[in-house]
Amino acid sequence: MRRRIVYGLAVLLSVTGLGAAHGPNNAEASKTQQQTTRTSTTTKPAKSVNRKPAAKPYQVGTASWYGKDFQGKPTASGEPYDMFDLTCAHMTLPLGTYVRVTNLRNGRAVVVRVNDRGPVVPGRIIDLSYGAARALEMKAYGVQQVRVDLVLPRTVAEAQPVAQLP
Repeated sequence: MRRRIVYGLAVLLSVTGLGAAHGPNNAEASKTQQQTTRTSTTTKPAKSVNRKPAAKPYQVGTASWYGKDFQGKPTASGEPYDMFDLTCAHMTLPLGTYVRVTNLRNGRAVVVRVNDRGPVVPGRIIDLSYGAARALEMKAYGVQQVRVDLVLPRTVAEAQPVAQLP
C-alpha cells in the first residue's frame, strides 16, 4: 500500500513539474519582451566614432583590361578608344557613369568613366582601359578581383581641377 502511495505521489510530482517546464504563455511572453526592450533602451550606447558606415558596393567580382588592340576604334559611346584614358566597359551601367574601382589585392582605387560595353568574357564584371589597369597595378596580372562603387556626379565635379581664366 505504501508503495502505491509513494509511486502515485512520484507520478503526480513529475507531471506537475513537467507542466512548469513549458515556456510562458502569450501574455507572459509579451511581458518578457517588453521588459527586455525597456532594459536595452536604458543602457548606455557605445561610444560612436565620427565615421560614415561603409557603403554597400555596387559590384564585387573579376575585372580585366584591354589595350592596344582596340586603340582608336570606336567605343559604344562613339568616341575613339584611348588606352591611356581612365575609362571602362560595363554591361549595364549607363554610358558616362563614373565608378570607383578598387583593386582588392592591394587596395588601390581609381575613378573611371563608362564609355563602352563589355566585358564579353563570362564571369567578368568590368573591363578597364590600360591606363586604369596601370593605376590599379593590375596590368601584369591581366585579371583581378575588384570592388565597383558608383560615384555621384557632384563628387566627380569637385575632383575636377578648376580652369584658370586668362
